[in-house]
Amino acid sequence: MTICEVCGNETDQTTTCRYCGAALTSPVPVGTGGKHRVVNLEKGLPTVNQALARLDKELETATLQGYRVVTLIHGYGSSGKGGAIKKSVRRQLEYYRHLGRINDMIGGEQFNNRSGIGRQLVRRFPVLATHSDLNRANPGVTLVVL
Repeated sequence: MTICEVCGNETDQTTTCRYCGAALTSPVPVGTGGKHRVVNLEKGLPTVNQALARLDKELETATLQGYRVVTLIHGYGSSGKGGAIKKSVRRQLEYYRHLGRINDMIGGEQFNNRSGIGRQLVRRFPVLATHSDLNRANPGVTLVVL
């Protein structure tokens, strides 16, 4: 078994991935990294700058370890209006997407398997079908496709 470079799913050694249809030019062997990783950016009650520094480090580590999807737990803020860490993390992710450092991102509010981008994400990465935040409209998380 190998891991598809495009979607990160395990597939047999054929010429195309059975999940995303990508050509398997040089598939990554299984065991060189997982498909999905969860990172809790709000652990330890960090400042915004500390959370952004951890975001940068965790995305770099996940990329080097071969992960394809990262779930970031940033919280929603205690005021109920959206916290500073959430806003800053999503702004930074938009910037990373513009630079090409990440491929895509989806807020927990949109992560459902009924329609739109959430459904496409679950199709590309079937491991997300058992994700605890699927269909929960959780604004305290963001999924990142590396």
